[in-house]
Amino acid sequence: MLAQFLVKQGHQVCGSDNSDEFMTDRVLRHEKIKVFSPFSPQNIPSATNLIIYSSAGTPTNNSELAFIKKHPERFAKIRVITFAVALGELFNQYQGVAVCGSHGKTTVSAWLGYVLWRAGKSPNVLVGSRVPQFKGSSLKGSSRYFIAEVDEYQNKFQYFKPQGVVLNNIDYDHPDFFKTKFSYTQVFIDFIKKIPPAGFLVMNNHDPICRQIKKYCHGRVIDYGFKIFGQSSLAPVYQAYNLKTVSGYQVFSVAYKNKEIGQFKIKLWGEHNILNALAVVAAARELKVSWLDIRHHLAGFHGAERRAQVLGHYHQALIIDDYAHHPTEIVATLRGLNIHYPSQRMRVVFHPHTFTRTKALFKDFVHSFSGPEELIILDIYGSAREKQGGVSSAQLVKAIKKYNQIKGIRQKVKHIKTIAEVVKYLKKSLQPKDLLLLLGAGDVFRVGQYLLK
Repeated sequence: MLAQFLVKQGHQVCGSDNSDEFMTDRVLRHEKIKVFSPFSPQNIPSATNLIIYSSAGTPTNNSELAFIKKHPERFAKIRVITFAVALGELFNQYQGVAVCGSHGKTTVSAWLGYVLWRAGKSPNVLVGSRVPQFKGSSLKGSSRYFIAEVDEYQNKFQYFKPQGVVLNNIDYDHPDFFKTKFSYTQVFIDFIKKIPPAGFLVMNNHDPICRQIKKYCHGRVIDYGFKIFGQSSLAPVYQAYNLKTVSGYQVFSVAYKNKEIGQFKIKLWGEHNILNALAVVAAARELKVSWLDIRHHLAGFHGAERRAQVLGHYHQALIIDDYAHHPTEIVATLRGLNIHYPSQRMRVVFHPHTFTRTKALFKDFVHSFSGPEELIILDIYGSAREKQGGVSSAQLVKAIKKYNQIKGIRQKVKHIKTIAEVVKYLKKSLQPKDLLLLLGAGDVFRVGQYLLK
């Protein structure tokens, strides 16, 4: 979180927000950052040097931005910039490594930052979620390294000049801004073109679009992936193989340029997190971390909040919260959970995030939920930046039921409109052997909060 990082730099920071309680609010409280609510021109201190605002804010929905627009003379000597511009300007002062991609960037940026931190590299790190081991969302270090999670939405890449890029994957998303798959891919192409000859690109060799666009990188290209036996000549630089689960850890062997390095283990579950771990290994080696430190600290990372986060138990039913909101993420999360908790009955509450995403990826969502015994879908969590409507959760439930019938999938599928109604239903129906999975980028985590109260 940028506010936390700026406080650690010695700046005085305050801000405004609506009255909703967000999971990052405790980071602000920990840093004693004053947050006013609701938005009001009176919240703006008279001795302000810089105003940073979210791109979700407009003069229409934020009275402070409306006031600034209406009184340009008062703010003539005060910079007013978006979060992305502010982060880019900060990032560009350092030897910046940008972690990007459609999926997994929060986990990889936090994990890489953690490994560098524990290895004594004193990095600066900024992540898009709270990381319990950071006691916040950022680390302020003394080195020139700056690890940042960088978002492609609204082409925020344009504000960053990376020395290194970690590219997890490219999977069409944010259809409210990117009208075509080509325009979505193009921002990644333009971004990796910025990598200087002395810089590097760490990329997922399993992703077909990453393989297509790596040619645009002017620096070193270091790829990673699972080992495919019999294809050593085409093998990625970093490979994982001999995957197994031991005492709650995922354990796997790593090879570098076809030479075995040894066994590694991680606490995070799912094959997608083995790929995330390889991205961290490759980037950490580029940043001069020893194999010994990487092996040790890779295993010590617990994950970021809302990424397969165990919230607790309600009458012996396990509750897990995950940010997955794209069909690809949902499939990966469900697959990993089924392997990690094979004996528990999975029940899923999904909160679709944005009307535009739900409409554009509707067919993919329909095919994404095979496995759980029960699926509950909340009304769509709309964005303030989009036109509401065009698709509904009721339509999604109907399509999933039809698909399940065709495929012979036995699954209870329900449309329950509100979080309050879902909580009421679950209080009556949760059983000791249930695994309740909360999925979505909105506030579906509140289901867990209310149950655990």
